[in-house]
Amino acid sequence: MSALPPATLEGWFALHQVCSLDRAALAALPPARLAALADEADAALDALAAPAEGWSAAFRLVAGGADVLLVHFRPSLDALADVQLALRTSTLWPFLRLEYDYLSVTEAGLYHATAQAAGEHGAGTDAFREAIGAALAAEAAGAHVKSRLYPAVPEGMRYVSFYPMSKRRAPGQNWYALPVEERSRLMRDHGMTGRRYAGRVFQVITGSVGLDDWEWGVTLFARDPLEFKRIVTEMRYDEASTEYGEFGAFYTGIRLASGGWAALVGAARPEAGAA
Repeated sequence: MSALPPATLEGWFALHQVCSLDRAALAALPPARLAALADEADAALDALAAPAEGWSAAFRLVAGGADVLLVHFRPSLDALADVQLALRTSTLWPFLRLEYDYLSVTEAGLYHATAQAAGEHGAGTDAFREAIGAALAAEAAGAHVKSRLYPAVPEGMRYVSFYPMSKRRAPGQNWYALPVEERSRLMRDHGMTGRRYAGRVFQVITGSVGLDDWEWGVTLFARDPLEFKRIVTEMRYDEASTEYGEFGAFYTGIRLASGGWAALVGAARPEAGAA
């Protein structure tokens, strides 16, 4: 019999875009056009920043082989497609090179509720399905889960770290072959580590199974970038990560305030501000 997947709740769709500046193209622009482009870039991102539902933000990357990370949350895939179209038809886009993008949706996995319902009622029974339905409704109404599915802009947390990850499927280390009770235990222990950073790190987990190459995305926000090193180090020692974690590239950056594009694009032409 196949291992039992956990019930999940989903919220906003998410798109992460990692871009490099085309510095040669920017350097070829006259100073006045370069300044105007910076204003247009600010206007384009400001227009996307605070829709009726969701939000967008730009971050100046440090290392990672790129210059900018754009993060977007929207209530539907269609709305996310509109964000992508708006950017690709903006005057800024021809001066950006898309290095990597990642599509996912905010997710809360109900490992414990699934394991409990299976233990009490037997997986796949009508009683099991009723118990899972009740658990989903109860969790969806809770403030904590709502904050995970519909994350607010993390005010005061200027720093971001984003990385994709998957669970290992190797002989003797196959996450998807583990009983749901064991996965529930591992995820509970893993979550306890993250809770110790409450107030210091705001974490958004997004699922991408069936949407992108990796299985989950992790987006961390903090006031102090060293908190990223601390929390990820601790979590690497959790059994869920040491035995079953596979990680992609990490992208770390600093929130770009309104008006911040002038410094980014202006750096391509040092004399842009000269008379």
